[in-house]
Amino acid sequence: MNIWHLIKMGGVTMVILLALSVLSVAIILERYIFYRRKSKLKRKDLMSKVRQELKKGGVNTAIKTCERANAPFAQVVYAGLTFFDSSEKEISNNMERQIIIETVILERFTSIIGTIGSVAVYIGLLGTILGILRAFHDVSISGSGGISVIIGGISEALSTTAAGLTIAVPAVAMYNYCMKKIDDFIKDMELAASETMDLISAIKK
Repeated sequence: MNIWHLIKMGGVTMVILLALSVLSVAIILERYIFYRRKSKLKRKDLMSKVRQELKKGGVNTAIKTCERANAPFAQVVYAGLTFFDSSEKEISNNMERQIIIETVILERFTSIIGTIGSVAVYIGLLGTILGILRAFHDVSISGSGGISVIIGGISEALSTTAAGLTIAVPAVAMYNYCMKKIDDFIKDMELAASETMDLISAIKK
């Protein structure tokens, strides 16, 4: 049984599920690679470098270090350091705005994969119901075939439910993974913002 046979059995519903599976796989791969790249740098390592540079008076050097770093919390620290000469309120507000911006970037496409995980099963069930109705309709029209025809039609109709579950399970798993990673990133950004505020305040005293 090849993919074309499955599409023929499931009809339009299977075509929709196939399109959702392609979209789901693309998002899963993109998000996984994206989070892996953003997770390479540890917050403690960056903050240690920033602390050392600030103690030496190298604010610009610390800013460049954050600018080169590929991590959400690094951009939050960068937002704070670029307002070094401003008031504490302005520094804090700028970092809070940056946390929101970075969170939006981290959440990109996650709602799509969450929706796919939720609706794929229902689309598969819809295809199965339509397939069963079609099987009974064909039997009633032909007036022959008996139980063997009905069983054959139902077995074909169930292929859409199987396809829906196959798409939904990894989509839901990836959505939960994304939520956990985003939560970890947000915690790192908030901690980095707090530590940056303390460092700036200590230097200005």
